[in-house]
Amino acid sequence: MARQYIATPATAAGALVEVTTSTALKTLLQVNVPANSEIRVVGWGCSFDGVSGTDAPGNLYLGHGDVAASGGTSLTPATWGEQIETIASDCIGGAALTAYFPTSTEGTIASWTMLDPQQCHPQSGYSMWFPSDARPRVGSTAARFLRIRAQFAVAVNGVPWVIWQE
Repeated sequence: MARQYIATPATAAGALVEVTTSTALKTLLQVNVPANSEIRVVGWGCSFDGVSGTDAPGNLYLGHGDVAASGGTSLTPATWGEQIETIASDCIGGAALTAYFPTSTEGTIASWTMLDPQQCHPQSGYSMWFPSDARPRVGSTAARFLRIRAQFAVAVNGVPWVIWQE
């Protein structure tokens, strides 16, 4: 059975942490997939707390690239599902590794693979669970960075999450 992990912004006590979007394309959450490793994305999503029903939808993306966003708050992926053993994820935390981003420096991405682009209203959210036979693979001989990115016409708070198998 594959080990499964979840990454979402939260405090040590388990309270969710909101991440603010921007009017520029911004990374909300990133998972570092080390070189010579592979993960399969089980599901992902983001909920938003917009206050105006007249705000335009924004763009929400799941994808992976060859360059990390930096300036994040490190997070340690938690085991997810019915795992008997608690084995640490290969996708370790760090400000430019597995992290969430109150602010971010996007970096210059040379290679980007879009996995699931969506438009989403800032008063709602989006989630996707991939069928077991169609889970996107992320990884290669070089490190890859799975990212949830967003761009809205107004800044809005969100709670991003991603679940993967190793």
